[in-house]
Amino acid sequence: MSDWAGIAWLVVLLAFNAFFVGAEFAVISARRSQIEPLAEKGSKTAVTALYAMEHATLMLATSQLGITICSLLILNVSEPAIHHLLEVPLGLTGWNEAVIGGVAFAIALVLVSYLHVVFGEMVPKNLAFSLPDRAVLMLATPLVWTSKIFYPIIVALNWLANHIVRLFRVEPRNEAASTFTLDEVATIVNQSRIEGVLDDASGAVTAALEFTDKKARDVAVPLSELVTLPETTTPDEIERAVAKHGFSRYVIVDAEGIPLGYVHLKDVLRAAEGAGADEKVAVPIKPKRIHHMVPVAETTDLEDALALMRRTSRHLAQVRNAQGETTAVLFLEDIIEELVGEVHDATRRGY
Repeated sequence: MSDWAGIAWLVVLLAFNAFFVGAEFAVISARRSQIEPLAEKGSKTAVTALYAMEHATLMLATSQLGITICSLLILNVSEPAIHHLLEVPLGLTGWNEAVIGGVAFAIALVLVSYLHVVFGEMVPKNLAFSLPDRAVLMLATPLVWTSKIFYPIIVALNWLANHIVRLFRVEPRNEAASTFTLDEVATIVNQSRIEGVLDDASGAVTAALEFTDKKARDVAVPLSELVTLPETTTPDEIERAVAKHGFSRYVIVDAEGIPLGYVHLKDVLRAAEGAGADEKVAVPIKPKRIHHMVPVAETTDLEDALALMRRTSRHLAQVRNAQGETTAVLFLEDIIEELVGEVHDATRRGY
């Protein structure tokens, strides 16, 4: 092989090395949330990129094999060519052959190492880190094909590496991390606000994160603070309660003050319709007009309580302690306020 052919191989091998380095960092840095929508739209490159991300250890093994082979070939093919080319001008110095050989080797080694580190490693790494989503779409397909071509070798190497990792009591993972814990999301949101990337002026994002930590007892209204009505209450009395307090829903309690359910203003309006309305408004409301409340424990997660209330189409829930006693009432309105801020009852006065 001529010296100039060795230089040409240096360029080719640096390009291949850069490809494997870029592909390696792209697979572990790309965000699944950015690739999945493209795959759902039918993008074949996005589908292949997802496959690469789901088989991260196989892709990393492929990249490492490619990088190792390229690095060895660069040293064994390109370095001797540069070394030989440098001996010609260095021969004009009049130094003896041993000195010329040593100086040429040192210069060739430094030059090849510099090109390898900068153009074969750092440049593709930085590009993949800066544009991971675009990089994985460009590089995943050839990387996956390479892994299929050398599949037996890569699987054997990967199998050996995984077993060595297990010796350290660490379970290998096949897929690059694409999910975050609640604390990690909170940290991301906080850092994004500091850097001015996220504007959470309403506090909705922060409230959503804090929402998952709350229990039913944290938001429920104790029985002692409720505006309640007896089970013998009449539509006329409910209307007066609405005029006085402005609430659209009222908890109905028995003689001992235990909640039986709740009534809504619209139930009163229905009861006062039709013939004999004047007499109807003075008669205690019928039991069928009282909506039952779903029971939840004080320790129930607020998001689980919300899901239950939505599933049963109830606006109020009974909150019970460990002994099964009702201690408070949970309002759907109060749960929503934890997420979006204060919500006013449409019938309430004074706001």
